[in-house]
Amino acid sequence: MKKKLVLSAVAFAGMALAAGKTYGLRLYEPAMVGDTELKPGEYKVQVLDQKAVIKGAKVQKEAAVQVQNSDSKFSNTSVRLSTGDKPQIQEIRLGGTKTKLIFTDKAGAAGM
Repeated sequence: MKKKLVLSAVAFAGMALAAGKTYGLRLYEPAMVGDTELKPGEYKVQVLDQKAVIKGAKVQKEAAVQVQNSDSKFSNTSVRLSTGDKPQIQEIRLGGTKTKLIFTDKAGAAGM
């Protein structure tokens, strides 16, 4: 009985890790991810290996990212945008973590 319980706990933990983590994100101005424009509003960012899935009320976008760890935790989530007519998301620093997502897919080829 104990053996089954331990195996169930290990299997559950493995599924939780495979599912990736989800973080909240608020955009205050329009921003592009690849060829998709994200309107100002609330989004969820799920990190799966080397990609980020950004989900909003009417949009879902997948993009290639490089996941980096910082020496210290970020106090809040922040977004770094490129300059220009249609600012591209270049980087997201996830608040409460040491995780930084650097967007590597500028052309939007990984989009949904």
